[in-house]
Amino acid sequence: MSAGHTHGHSHGHALPADHRGRLAVVLAITSTVLVAEVVGAVLSGSLALLTDAAHMLTDVAGLVLGLVAASLARRPSTDTHSWGWRRAEVLGAAAQAAVLLGVGLYVLVEAVSRLLDPGEVDAGPMLVFGVVGLVGNIVGLAILAGARGADLNLRAAFLEVLNDTLGSVAVLVAAGVVLATGWQRADPVASLLIVALIVPRTLVLLGSAGRVLLEATPPGLDVTTLRARLGTHPHVEAVHDLHVTQVATGLPTLTAHVVVADECFLDGHLGPLLDDLQSLLATDFDVAHSTLQFESRQHAEHEHAAHP
Repeated sequence: MSAGHTHGHSHGHALPADHRGRLAVVLAITSTVLVAEVVGAVLSGSLALLTDAAHMLTDVAGLVLGLVAASLARRPSTDTHSWGWRRAEVLGAAAQAAVLLGVGLYVLVEAVSRLLDPGEVDAGPMLVFGVVGLVGNIVGLAILAGARGADLNLRAAFLEVLNDTLGSVAVLVAAGVVLATGWQRADPVASLLIVALIVPRTLVLLGSAGRVLLEATPPGLDVTTLRARLGTHPHVEAVHDLHVTQVATGLPTLTAHVVVADECFLDGHLGPLLDDLQSLLATDFDVAHSTLQFESRQHAEHEHAAHP
């Protein structure tokens, strides 16, 4: 028994903020730096520079995915996609993370091989193109910094550029060591450092995307406390079938069956009660999209066997 009401709760699916311009600019910068680093890797023979270029290649692919996902996420809802394409943001982030992990594993194997049998590295071009990469990445970071918390997609893009920046620093340090000491293994060591920077952040991002895709409870939301707060209303006798999930960043949703006193179905309490409970969810738990099914005691008893 769902309750209808006339009070103004806004359930419109607001479109996310438009950050496609930022992504497009960073994509152009990253693509330019990628070309420069490939040229530098060929001229210098540096694995670290080639590793950073390979990482940037995945970033270019990731930024393209991110740009596509950001465009899809702004599509309005339809009868066939009732939430629009908001989850494209999460899929884009998961795809970027998976690609980064693949690159990290490849570089790990290649770096170990180079440690055992180091090749000759020309540190001069390595240093020059490392500087080019560092400058480009810093500009990209500055562009994305203000929006990195907007959604998982932008967080993924920011982390990729941040990793590139740290990778460029590692390339410069390795080039300096080779120039100063002639120790060629500094190059694969720098590559391993870049891998160490890539993998942990990637796993965190993949975990965040996985939580959304597996419909886990949004981070920071205590379901036990939420259930208890719903149950404190004087007309609420029990709450069951409570599910809280997340469609995309900043879009948690809740469904629940609420057992109320029988007289509520006769004395007009259901409308105000729905307003009270949805207002509590939106104000205290930041859950603006909620669907509550009111039930009598008798109906709830029928459901408990199948719906714990």
